[in-house]
Amino acid sequence: MTEGPLISMPARAPLRMDAQDLAARPQPRGAQTSPPARATRWRLGVFLPALVGTALMVSAMYGWLSETGMTGLEWALLTMIGATFVWVSLSVSTIGVAVAGLLAREDADDPDIAQAQGLDVALLVPVYNENPSDVFGNAAAMLDDLARRDSPHRYTLFVLSDTSDDAIAADEARAFGALKASAPAGFDVHYRRRVANTDKKVGNLVDWITGWGAAWEAMVVLDADSLMTGKAIDRLASELSRDPDAGLIQTFPMLIGAGTLFARLQQFSNIAYGWLLAEGLANWARTEGNYWGHNAIIRTRAFAASAGLPHLAGRGGRSELILSHDFVEAGLLRRAGWQVRFLPRVTGSFEETPGTLIDYVLRDQRWCRGNLQHLRLLRTAGLHPVSRFHLLHGAVAYLLSPAWFGLLVIWALLGKDSETNVIRYFNEANPLFPDWPPAMSHIDSAVFLVIMYAMLLTPKMVGAGIIALHPKATRVYGGRPAFLAAFLVEIVLSVAYAPVLMIQQTRAVVRAALGRADPWAPQVRDARAYPFGVLVRFHWAETVLGLILLAGLISGLVSLWLIPIAASLCLAVPLSALSALPVSRHMPGPLSMNSPYTLREPAIVSRARVQRRRLADLLRNAGMPAE
Repeated sequence: MTEGPLISMPARAPLRMDAQDLAARPQPRGAQTSPPARATRWRLGVFLPALVGTALMVSAMYGWLSETGMTGLEWALLTMIGATFVWVSLSVSTIGVAVAGLLAREDADDPDIAQAQGLDVALLVPVYNENPSDVFGNAAAMLDDLARRDSPHRYTLFVLSDTSDDAIAADEARAFGALKASAPAGFDVHYRRRVANTDKKVGNLVDWITGWGAAWEAMVVLDADSLMTGKAIDRLASELSRDPDAGLIQTFPMLIGAGTLFARLQQFSNIAYGWLLAEGLANWARTEGNYWGHNAIIRTRAFAASAGLPHLAGRGGRSELILSHDFVEAGLLRRAGWQVRFLPRVTGSFEETPGTLIDYVLRDQRWCRGNLQHLRLLRTAGLHPVSRFHLLHGAVAYLLSPAWFGLLVIWALLGKDSETNVIRYFNEANPLFPDWPPAMSHIDSAVFLVIMYAMLLTPKMVGAGIIALHPKATRVYGGRPAFLAAFLVEIVLSVAYAPVLMIQQTRAVVRAALGRADPWAPQVRDARAYPFGVLVRFHWAETVLGLILLAGLISGLVSLWLIPIAASLCLAVPLSALSALPVSRHMPGPLSMNSPYTLREPAIVSRARVQRRRLADLLRNAGMPAE
């Protein structure tokens, strides 16, 4: 039996929330106006160069491929080149827009919080079989930080549990009791546990909105690993208060707590380059931003009135939950006339990242099926074109891996020259098949490879260049030599892990297309090294493909430019094992990919760590038998 209360909530304040009709265009609130000229210019600056660059690349490739006529396989190759290149180009043009915005000195728009009208804000922490000491420890740190501020807003914390494990639920009840007893004066803390995890996180939040949402004007949605400073939370509340048209405001969460090689790789990339992509996205998305499901503030009544999600019709007539709900909810809010804003310059918004390659892939598999659902939702009536693009982008992020894999297969079949062209060999053996044109020369292969890699690395190179040129920026990374060393290590490791992730994402897409559901289990928060047998079973497909490529290289049938990809795939198992290496203990300083948050931990993170340890000790002692 679970000890402690299953429900400790305030008086009910029901708020109606109906599922939206995706086939009917709703009547939006207020007059719908065209985007301001500045937004239009930024959008042209993103999409026009990407489309023109892709057209030029496809035209050049077509000129080469069409020398002896186009076959079906050649058209497929050209299509995949265009499909992959346009999305890579969009990343590059987003960086260009970010840099242009910085040079134009776009305002940070930091408001005077004292001028904001006070709001009643609910801090919502949905949990499902998480570590209670971590969840409640983070919550305690956030409440303490809010208590240090002179804020016009009133905050109430809700831990909304869908935990199915009774032992974990018992610890949640104990941790809640400890948090409630130590909460700062003026801050109420509540806890509710649902017996059934109906509709997962979506259902969890809907249950709160329809039961208690009417009493709170806004809700800050957090994840189990979310951590935000009082200043960041206040900034969101004040922005929402000052902007009556805003329905949702999203922050850019920075990664913290990275102790393993793979987590440190993600953290360094997020901090060193991610901010630049975020700046570019904010510049062109403007009031048609996106929602990432956490570390954002939402106007409660707007959300209830316009963002209720229906179930989709799945295979065999089964009802299917919309899994990657956040993008869809943002689109529905904008459809109803509410602005969805993205504020990447709000500091103090944090989250954690998976510690190993396997943990990252498992999370990715869960997201893949949900993001591919977005393709079916593109037909939703009344969506803003930018909202449709966000949905498409979420799906394409996974579809690019099969496209890259297809390119890899075709390039491997092309061989090094006309004598090693596998397709040409089979065509000569069977004259019923059309002949393939002369194989791509080494020079052409090298040019194509250099262009693609240059485009892929441009966002990182620009972000690193901006930091390296500013002494104050490099100082927080431990100095310019340390930063450049970390940058080179990150590039090498990213290139090494990319083919492995490509194969894993391709498998996830195939599984989703076949209707094979991956379990939506809680994310593994504590990094751990997996046994060798688990690593082999998890990465057997990459290893086999790598060995096939290696055999082709040794026999002289495969172009030498595929060596890096073959090496990564062959080494998938040791690379996966390496991903769990505790960086701080096993890597020398410059090679540990240090960043500002590893060299100087934010105060809120330190306080959360203390609170986590305190609650962990309390729960451990509570579970010990009495003497």
